Amino acid sequence: MTDRHFFRLDQSRAAHALRLRSATIAATGMREAVAQDGGRVGRFSCRADGLLLDYSKQRITPEIMADLLGLADESGLADGIAAMLAGEAVNFTEKRAVLHCAARLFEQTPAWARHEIATTRERLVAFVDRVHRGDARGATGRPLRHVVHLGIGGSDLGPRLLAEALSPSLPQRLELSFAANIDETEIRAILNRADPAETLFIVASKSFSTAETLFNARTAFAWMRQALGDGADLSRHFVAISNNVTAAEAFGIAGEAIFPMPEWVGGRFSVWSAIGLPLMLAFGADVFDDFLAGGRSMDAHFASAPFAANLPVLVALLGIWNATFLGLDGHAVMPYSHRLRNLPSYLQQLEMESNGKSVDHHGQLVAWQTAPILFGGPGTVGQHAYHQLFYQGTRKLAFDFVLPICRDPSPASRSLFGNALAQSAALMLGRTLDEARAELQARGLDQAEVARLAPHLVCPGNQPSTTLLLPSVTPFTLGQLLALYEHKVFVQGWIWGINSFDQYGVELGKNMARSIEAGADTNRDASTVGLLEAIEAMAIAPRR
Repeated sequence: MTDRHFFRLDQSRAAHALRLRSATIAATGMREAVAQDGGRVGRFSCRADGLLLDYSKQRITPEIMADLLGLADESGLADGIAAMLAGEAVNFTEKRAVLHCAARLFEQTPAWARHEIATTRERLVAFVDRVHRGDARGATGRPLRHVVHLGIGGSDLGPRLLAEALSPSLPQRLELSFAANIDETEIRAILNRADPAETLFIVASKSFSTAETLFNARTAFAWMRQALGDGADLSRHFVAISNNVTAAEAFGIAGEAIFPMPEWVGGRFSVWSAIGLPLMLAFGADVFDDFLAGGRSMDAHFASAPFAANLPVLVALLGIWNATFLGLDGHAVMPYSHRLRNLPSYLQQLEMESNGKSVDHHGQLVAWQTAPILFGGPGTVGQHAYHQLFYQGTRKLAFDFVLPICRDPSPASRSLFGNALAQSAALMLGRTLDEARAELQARGLDQAEVARLAPHLVCPGNQPSTTLLLPSVTPFTLGQLLALYEHKVFVQGWIWGINSFDQYGVELGKNMARSIEAGADTNRDASTVGLLEAIEAMAIAPRR
């Protein structure tokens, strides 16, 4: 890539216009805007292959949206999308292509990348078929019935999210468990209920050097050795997904049981690659095919739809408006579905690890806010936990409400829908002092008590939100959903002028952890020294 692709937000005409509009929008209340614009919902909503994005509750006007779309054009976003899909080195710090779309076999990506994925995919399907037929057996000759996936970060969050989302509605061929934490409590709980003769471990690490994953793999190996004996062929119980085949073989995993993960697939974008093996084993290769098809559907939409009707582009631009121009530091994602309970955790890594950056293409500090702090959880659970801050706290945030619509909904499902819509409406409209007084008077309180309590019932409102409706939770819609957010990340990184595809900050923390574990004295500050001494003392102190 050359400098012609590099965009400076602080030199943008559209950004200058948006800064001016952000100052004037502060005086505009959302309830007035909605009341005065009967066509707002139609104007600020968009559909794509069964999905509906409603952003009519965002703090925008037609003029603001026109400027945001102008910002996308001015940044050369169309060229950026084409460059990513063509395999140019949009990961400019590491000089790598970014081809996770090829991992789902999207036809606009380079043929060589799709061929690499397809070759590995053939091996994966053959292996899954052998396990399901009972031809791939453990060391004692018994069939493999329990798959334990060992990974962390991108090697764990995607498969875990999909497994939780699909298990309530799809028959499960094999039991599936996940261990990510280096705290051995997690893997010990799995091993305590597992049968070693019927357990298959997947060691998923792109570099095959991830400390947490290798710790859990060694723990599993030792457990298997103790249970099955020194003479047992433990290679029958381990497979690996890695870009470092040599390290995986040195660990003791047979070459034919190692499935490569290309260098050009980043960890947090890897669920479409061989990292999807646990899903194929649990639910079948055809289910995983449907998931890939959903991703390709969103790829095609992203690559071809005009920006004004392009779901990932719209979501990205609204996020830029909220974070960069309105100064909102937080973004809450609230799926109104227990099956999507881990979606916020998945998106935390995807968005915050990708766009939690402050240096631009030229190595200069950016002069604008980039990624907000993302958090969230199941909507109805959150209503009874932290939504109070949304209504009456001093922080201003933006929200995504993600709402799967099941066919022939039950009364419980309709209640779920009602709660989601009520939350987004209430956050937008708020409650005025006059409304608070009227509500208290309706309860029969005297005027003195009304005057005392009314200020405590006021909710300022004006909290912006987007609602995404998807038709149920299926492999296809999950593919659409995850690909939508992936493309959002790319668009935002492109316009902010940062690299969404490296993570040097994470590597700093990992290196310092290794240094402390090794007892090295480099970079040892007084606070850390004091804590280490306290830990050593506490570890040997008598227990009560």
